[in-house]
Amino acid sequence: MEKRPKRFYHKVANQGNLLGLTRSSSNSYMLFLAILIGICAGFGAIGLRALIKYISSFPFSGAGSLLENIYLTPWYIKLTAPAIGGLIVGPIIYIFASEIKGSGVPDVMRSVMLQGGYMRPRVAILKALATAITLGSGGSVGREGPIIQIGASLGSTIGQFFGIIGTRMNTLVACGAAAGIAAAFNAPLAGVLFSIEIILLDFAFAQFSPIVISAVTATFISHQFEGNFAAFQVPIYNLIHPAELLFYGILGVLCGVVSFIFTKWFYFFDYVFTSKVKIKPYLKPALGGFFVGVLSLAYPQILGLGYDSINEAIQGNIFWPIALTLVFVKIVATSFSLGSGSTGGIFGPSLFIGAMLGCFFGSFIHGYLPGITASPGAYALVAMSGLVAGTTRAPITAIVIVFELTNDYHVILPLMITCIISTIISSGFSSESIYTLRLINQNISLKKNKEINLMKSIFVRDVISTSFLTINEKMNFNQLIRFLTLNKDPYVIVTNEKDEYGGIISLNSIKEFLFESEELKDLIIAKDVADRNVKIVYPDDNCQKILDIMARQKLFGLPVAEKQNPKKIIGMVWQSEILDAYHEEIEREIVNSTLTKKLQLLSATRDVHIMEGISISEVSAPKIFYRKTLKNLDIRAKYGVHVLSIKHKLSDGELMSVLPGPDEVIKNNSILVVAGEIKKINILKTLS
Repeated sequence: MEKRPKRFYHKVANQGNLLGLTRSSSNSYMLFLAILIGICAGFGAIGLRALIKYISSFPFSGAGSLLENIYLTPWYIKLTAPAIGGLIVGPIIYIFASEIKGSGVPDVMRSVMLQGGYMRPRVAILKALATAITLGSGGSVGREGPIIQIGASLGSTIGQFFGIIGTRMNTLVACGAAAGIAAAFNAPLAGVLFSIEIILLDFAFAQFSPIVISAVTATFISHQFEGNFAAFQVPIYNLIHPAELLFYGILGVLCGVVSFIFTKWFYFFDYVFTSKVKIKPYLKPALGGFFVGVLSLAYPQILGLGYDSINEAIQGNIFWPIALTLVFVKIVATSFSLGSGSTGGIFGPSLFIGAMLGCFFGSFIHGYLPGITASPGAYALVAMSGLVAGTTRAPITAIVIVFELTNDYHVILPLMITCIISTIISSGFSSESIYTLRLINQNISLKKNKEINLMKSIFVRDVISTSFLTINEKMNFNQLIRFLTLNKDPYVIVTNEKDEYGGIISLNSIKEFLFESEELKDLIIAKDVADRNVKIVYPDDNCQKILDIMARQKLFGLPVAEKQNPKKIIGMVWQSEILDAYHEEIEREIVNSTLTKKLQLLSATRDVHIMEGISISEVSAPKIFYRKTLKNLDIRAKYGVHVLSIKHKLSDGELMSVLPGPDEVIKNNSILVVAGEIKKINILKTLS
C-alpha cells in the first residue's frame, strides 16, 4: 500500500476531555459533528457569495444587475480586469496552497480516496479568497466547485480537531461537500446525492444520515440569512405533447456531444498552458485572464458567473444564433481561465453552456413545431441538467438539482431522458468524467488503485501449493494420456532425471493428438509435447504480476521455482487460490478497519478482547524489529498476528498513530497495535 506522508498522520494521545468525546462510537456524536459542519459550510457559502459580490463591484460597478453593469463597463476594464484578477490569484495559489487550483472537486476526491480525508485547514480560507477574486474580476468560472471544496475542507478541519479518523473522516468530508452544494443551490437532496455519487463514488456508503443532516443544516442557514432564494428564475414547465419526449432524447445526444467537447477542450488548454507556455506558473492565470478579456469585448456574457445570462436563456430571451455561439465561446473562456491555472468551478460553466445549448435547440424546434413543443426556456432548463450529467457523469445529481429548483414533478421525465442519454453518449466518447480525468492525468485511478494495491500486497509465498504433479520427460504418450485422465490437476510438471524443470503439460494442450494415441504411443514422449514457454514465477512475486502473466498466457496456474535455482520447481500457484486469498484480504481489511477505528477512538492502553481467545493489544516493538520495515519483518507470517497501527513517540512525548504500509519502518520507541490470538500476542510480548 502507498505510504502516507507524515502530514496525514494524526496525534492520538494527550487529548483533552473535549476531544475525548470522539471516543464515543455512537451515531449521535457523528450527527452533532454533521450539524456543526453544516453550520460552518452554510456560513461559508454565504460569505463566499457576499465576497464575490463585493469584489465584482470594483470593476463592474453600477445600480443594475451584474450583466447590465458589465455591458456598461468601458472596454479597457473588461479587457484587463480578468488579467488583473489572475495576477493576484496566481501567487496565492502557487505560494500558499497549490491544491486550490482549478475546481477543487478532484482534490476532494483524492483526499477521500488516498489521504484518509485529510485536507489542510488553510484550504477553506484561501479557496474562498482566490475564487472571489477570480469571479469578481470577471473570470469565466463557477462558484459551486469552490463551495464544495470549502465545505469539504471545513469538514476535514473539524474532523482533525476532534480526532476523527478512518471512514468517519471521509464521512465528515462528504458532509462538507454536501452542505456546500445544498447551500449553493438551495437543494439539500442534490447536495447529498452529489457527495455520494461523485465524492464517495459509493451509493452503498454506510454513513448516510450525517451527510443528510449536514446538507439540511446548511440549507437552513442559507434560508435564515438570505431567505428561501432560488438560484435561477424558473418558469412553469409543461409537457405539451408526448412526441416532445423524442426531442428531449435528441437534446440528450447534443448534451452528451457538447459535454465531451467541453472536457476535451478544457484539458487541451490545460495541457497547452502546462507544457507549452514557458512563463512562471504564477503568471499564467494572468495570461489566461487576458484572453478571457479579449473574448469579452465581443461577448461580455461570458464574464463571471453568467447567472444573469442563464436566467435570460431560461426565459427564452436569447436569439438562437447568439445562444449557439455562446456555447463555444463559454467553453473556450472557461478553458482559458482554469487551464491557465486559476481557481473556480466547472459546475457553473456547465449550467451556462447547457442553458445556451437548450435555448438554441428549443428555439429551433419551437420555431418549426410550435403546436407540440414547449418554449425554448423549457429546453434550456432541461439542457442545463444534461450538460452537468454529461460532464460529471452524475445523472442522478443533475436530475435532482433541476427538480429541486422547479419543484415540478412534470419536469422529471424530460430530465431523466436527457440526462441519461447525455451520460451514455459522453461515456461512449470517454470513460472518465471532467473530474476523474484530472486524477487519471496524475496517474491516480480511483476505481482501480485499491484493488490493484491490495493484490500487490499478496505474494506467491502466501498462496503457493506445494502439492503438485510431476512426470518424467521420457514417459510415452499412452502413459501420459492415462496419467492426465486419472488425475484432477489441470497441469503437470515435466522433469528430467535430475528433477530439473522441463515445461508443463495439460490435457487441453495435447487434445489434437488424442485421436492418434495408438499410432503415437511409441513415437512421442512427454518431453516432445511439454510447453517450455510457460513463465516461471518466484515466491517473492506479487499476485498482481502473476494474474497479468496468466492473462497473457491464457493459463490458470504457473510453476513456482526457487529464486536461487530456477530449474527447481517447489510448487504451483493457481488463479483460484489467488482469488480466494484476495477475498480473504478484503474481509480482513473490513475487519481491521473496524477494529482499528475502535481501538484508536478509544485510545486504548489496555487489551481489548474481541471474542474468546482473540484480542487487540499494544506491544512495545522488540529490539530485533528496530529499523526494519513491516515487509522485511513479515510479522503476520512469522508470529501469526496482524499489525493494525503503529504509534511513534514524538520529541514532545506525544504519540503519533500511523496506519502502516509495508514500507513503514519500526523505530526504537514504537508501539505496535496488533490483533490476533492471545497466546501468539503473548509470545510477541516476550520478545520486547
